[in-house]
Amino acid sequence: MTTEKIDNISVTTQANVYFDGKCVSHGITFADGTKKSVGVILPATLTFNTGVPEIMECVAGACEYRLAGSDNWVKSSAGEKFSVPGNAKFEIRVAAGFDAYHYICHFG
Repeated sequence: MTTEKIDNISVTTQANVYFDGKCVSHGITFADGTKKSVGVILPATLTFNTGVPEIMECVAGACEYRLAGSDNWVKSSAGEKFSVPGNAKFEIRVAAGFDAYHYICHFG
């Protein structure tokens, strides 16, 4: 099920802008201190590095991702999630002409 709304959080109003604006996110913090980010990735192929394990949840649009050490691209669409290990690299690509990939990144 796709997350449509997140209640009872604080939001960092200054955006995190990466890759010349191709990825824009905002940090959110829950009352218990849990942190996540919500954002969009515009059409591009981008490489990210993780510090801690992450779960990428697609809330709209779609992307393809490739984990470090893999030759295979895997599609992720609205309502789907994929996991990335900590201290790892992964690639995301959003094809030109497609809607932005809207996501929630769950840390830890």
